[in-house]
Amino acid sequence: MMNVISMLLADGDRFPWEWIVALCVVVVAAAVFFGMVPTKLWFRSLVSGAHISMIRLLGMKLRKIKVEMIVNAYISSKKAGIRIPVDELETHYMAGGDVIKVVDALIAAHSAKISLTTQDAKAIDLAGRDVLDAVRSSVNPRIIETPVVSAITKDGIELRVKARVTVKANIAKLVGGAGQDTIVARVGEGIITTLGSSSTHKEILRDPNLISKVVLEKGLDEGTAFEILSIDIADIDIGRNVGAQLLIDQAEADMHIAQAKAEERRAMAIAYEHEMRARTQEMKAQVVAAEAAVPKAMADAFIKGNLGIMDYYKMQNVQADTTMRSSFAGGNKNRLLADNIDGDSRGNK
Repeated sequence: MMNVISMLLADGDRFPWEWIVALCVVVVAAAVFFGMVPTKLWFRSLVSGAHISMIRLLGMKLRKIKVEMIVNAYISSKKAGIRIPVDELETHYMAGGDVIKVVDALIAAHSAKISLTTQDAKAIDLAGRDVLDAVRSSVNPRIIETPVVSAITKDGIELRVKARVTVKANIAKLVGGAGQDTIVARVGEGIITTLGSSSTHKEILRDPNLISKVVLEKGLDEGTAFEILSIDIADIDIGRNVGAQLLIDQAEADMHIAQAKAEERRAMAIAYEHEMRARTQEMKAQVVAAEAAVPKAMADAFIKGNLGIMDYYKMQNVQADTTMRSSFAGGNKNRLLADNIDGDSRGNK
């Protein structure tokens, strides 16, 4: 061997330098290629029966795709008997979807014999729904517990109801269907309607299933991503007697109105009394003014000769007689009053 190398080196003109360069280039290219290609993942896919070529693996790595996740998802789907092209897994990952959840959901649906296509699973995932949780809910229904719903029956009694709604996912309506909050709101609305139409609260307490029957008949799951299986009343509490409270409030309001009207009438009476007093004073002033005009009229009558001195004396006598009679009448009244008082005193003794 050494002799051959010595002969080649001695004969420099015939030395194959082109071969050496080509061999070096091939070695370097192979080193770069195998350095970039995840050979472990390629070998794993090969032995798992889900072969992916090295060129495809290299392309995924250059496109900055998580190669290991795609390979694991492809192997899982292949082992479960689900045919999902690698291109669809890559496209779904690049669209922002969760490849692992989609594959797991397809495997779970296939095992549970639920009709779920790859396109539907990808659409559900890209719509922001948890496709794996939806499949699990279809197999194992979920229980949604509503908050306490307060409503008043026709007899004025408040009832507080808490319900448990058993639902399963409706995969066909997961895209575009309303969510869990809509189910809770509709069930609460149905409970309020049922209680409000009940004649007495005793009717509901006697048979709580009336609520479930009425609510289920309304088809509350229409347009939602769920199918309501049952509605169970978990708890019913009696609250306030709103009807009695309303009657009390109405009575108090009527009382305040009556008091206000009475106060208004009293104020009008007081104002009328003050008005009458003012008019009385006005009339007294007119009487005083008229009496003040009498001496002047008498003087004019004397001057004009219409009234003589004897007429004046007669008028004075009449006035004196009237005054005396008035005093006698007042004295008799006082005497009669004193006699009555003495008589009452003797009778008491």
